[in-house]
Amino acid sequence: MQTVFITGAGRGLGLEFVRQYLREGWRVIAARRQGNAWLDELQQDHPEHLRQYALDVADPAAIAALPQALAGEGIDLLINNAGVYGGIHQQLSDLDPGEFMRVMAINALAPLQLTRALLSALRPAARIVHVTSLMGSMADNGSGGDYAYRASKAALNAIGKSMAVDLYGRHPVILLHPGWVRTDMGGSAALIDAEESVSGMRAVIAGLHDGHSGRFYRYNGEELPW
Repeated sequence: MQTVFITGAGRGLGLEFVRQYLREGWRVIAARRQGNAWLDELQQDHPEHLRQYALDVADPAAIAALPQALAGEGIDLLINNAGVYGGIHQQLSDLDPGEFMRVMAINALAPLQLTRALLSALRPAARIVHVTSLMGSMADNGSGGDYAYRASKAALNAIGKSMAVDLYGRHPVILLHPGWVRTDMGGSAALIDAEESVSGMRAVIAGLHDGHSGRFYRYNGEELPW
């Protein structure tokens, strides 16, 4: 049985990843800050396949404790999904430096630290996926603003690219843009729902091999510009 480790698993895309991988018969380690009724219901339906793990990716000490907490686990797929958009003060006129650094820590540094912490638990050829955003693309940026979120996702893209080089031949690494999704972060005006986004991303992940490593894709498999 294959095992997937998913961060930000308590809501939105993370919760939908949990649902879909459980439905496909995977064993799921759902890392989330707090439990909720949706996860509890899934736990009842899949008592042997779902392990919930309390994790705040903003806490370096919690990430450092992962190897010991997960001793004996073997992971076939790591999905770094946890992320935040940040507050409203992200424009040139009102940038909040403290919030900027918080967003960078959660969206960029945490996936790097978490992946490093879990390397010993990754099975041979285990895949690593970073859920990023098209807003981190330099080539696509025609509207400016949103400094903290854009910078954090651009940093994550750079991290993923370097990681793909460092781990080439061991673990394929890709960056995935989920689309504009109707979640708490995406809002009700977004173009697609979480089920469609995650289904598409899962299809891309299923075909992932070393030849795709270090590349940036939309949820539908379209390659995106940096």
